[in-house]
Amino acid sequence: FMQLKFVKLNQFLIMSKLFSFKKIKFFLIFLITSCSKGDGSILNDSLIQLDPNLQQISQSESKEEVLGCSGKIPDANFSGDLKTLIWSDEFDQDGSICDKNWYAETIPPNNGSWWNNEFQYYTDRSENLLVENGTLKITAKREKYLNKDFTSARIVSKGLFSFMYGKIEVRAKLPKGGGTWPAIWMLGDNFDQVDWPQCGEIDIMEHDGFKEGRIHTTVHRANDNGDPVYFTSVKNEIKNVTEEFHAYSLVWNNQVLTFYIDDIAVYSYNNQSIFPYNQTFFIILNVAMGGNFVGNKVDEDFKSGTMEIDYVRVYK
Repeated sequence: FMQLKFVKLNQFLIMSKLFSFKKIKFFLIFLITSCSKGDGSILNDSLIQLDPNLQQISQSESKEEVLGCSGKIPDANFSGDLKTLIWSDEFDQDGSICDKNWYAETIPPNNGSWWNNEFQYYTDRSENLLVENGTLKITAKREKYLNKDFTSARIVSKGLFSFMYGKIEVRAKLPKGGGTWPAIWMLGDNFDQVDWPQCGEIDIMEHDGFKEGRIHTTVHRANDNGDPVYFTSVKNEIKNVTEEFHAYSLVWNNQVLTFYIDDIAVYSYNNQSIFPYNQTFFIILNVAMGGNFVGNKVDEDFKSGTMEIDYVRVYK
């Protein structure tokens, strides 16, 4: 009778998704203790033989608890065809960004300012950084904030996710307004050790709000003298970049970096073993205001502008 009841209970636990792994373990310990003899031995050893399916469910739930909102794909078995997803953020949970994928950079590194003579102060406030209705929203605003005239946000995957070679694709709608400088880009993981430009920089998308539709794809590195050099394509005239989503992607290996917009190749740069593009890179998403790239100015009529990210996906 006890064996029959335990078999039914075992089947129930396998089917039920309401029991967490920890609760199952606690219940089994309680049941075994309750069914023990006075000397502590088990009445019937067959009572503790768990169905293999129960063990698989428990292991799967344990992985989910550890990963949480992380973009890492467990047990991704890639073959090099660039079709296997190894990491992604779909931005499908409203609220703050996933702290297992990103963190917001808010401390200005250049005497209270950011580089390139930019005008903004980056914050982690929901007014500037929010996941809502299936997209990440980075909003730049004209407002007085800590001695700056604009606020915005910048998030990085540094220390949380980085990769070398493969394909990265970001589907985005860009902010409207002269002076906005949205960017989807990457820096080498050795940034803290060697600094820029020795670490290398890969710009998958940059947009000058004064020249709507002109998308820049660029690589930066140091030349033989240690001075910064860059190689770019600025001939990409894309329609409706502020009204519609477009896919900006990079396919990258030890021979070439090829940039795509909506699956159309727009620029290629030949890689070499001496270049910094043969190491892991982390991802950066931000909207700067003003700065060298946009002519050190902002349209007087600008109030706010938002870059929306539908997803970030990395394939191997």
